[in-house]
Amino acid sequence: MPTDHHSWSSIAADNFSYPEGVSAQRISDELSGMLVSPDPEVRDHQAYTAAARWIGEGRLDEVLEDLGDTAVERFTHPEIQARSFAPLVLRCVLARAATVPHAVSKDSAEHWWAAFATWYPAEEDTRGWDDSLGWLHAVAHGADAAAAFAQALPARRAALLELCARRMTAPTDYRYVQLEDARVARAICRILVEPGLSAEQATDWLTVVSRAFEGGGPGPVPPWAFNSIATLQSLHLHLTRGLDEGRVPPHAAVVAANAVAILKLPYNWLA
Repeated sequence: MPTDHHSWSSIAADNFSYPEGVSAQRISDELSGMLVSPDPEVRDHQAYTAAARWIGEGRLDEVLEDLGDTAVERFTHPEIQARSFAPLVLRCVLARAATVPHAVSKDSAEHWWAAFATWYPAEEDTRGWDDSLGWLHAVAHGADAAAAFAQALPARRAALLELCARRMTAPTDYRYVQLEDARVARAICRILVEPGLSAEQATDWLTVVSRAFEGGGPGPVPPWAFNSIATLQSLHLHLTRGLDEGRVPPHAAVVAANAVAILKLPYNWLA
């Protein structure tokens, strides 16, 4: 079983072939420890890549809930790389659970949702990239998890849309420069494409954004406003073009119209 950097490097070099004969619990424990590492080679290229591959292949089904529980514990970790990779693991766990009945209990999913909903809009370190830590991407990774929660907990879809709105309008000094706007827009579109939302539910979340803009005035555009504008622009493109395989949300037209109504505040020359 791999227990050091060199043996994990060997597994990576072997295209992450699963180490047969080792308990899923032991692998889960080692991966969870590596996922907090400040070394991007260990955390991202080895631990996360292995976790995503093996969770998706069903190799870790027996410890799926443990992986989710450990991930949400990291939302309160003191180091940003640990917090920002937690939603990526949750995304993998939720995606796998969607294909395997009873792999994750609804109570566990609700517990994870509560922890995620507390962390996502409140995370203060929203940098996409750090020259030492590598990819952090709390905003983008959280958006990926939000889309996964929409499948796992259909009743939470309207709340997930509002959560994305609160994230994009949260006060910050960081302007989206690593395509965070596109990742959030994709997540919103994936939430909207799921059946069951009314037109009102599909658009209500935009009131969070419009209210945030109500207090605006002359002067430089604050980062949160720039982020919101960029996300709405990206969302409009996603709604117009649809997602892969031709998937277009049922209420795409009305959501796009409401997004444009907000965009006319900074872009008053729009027709």
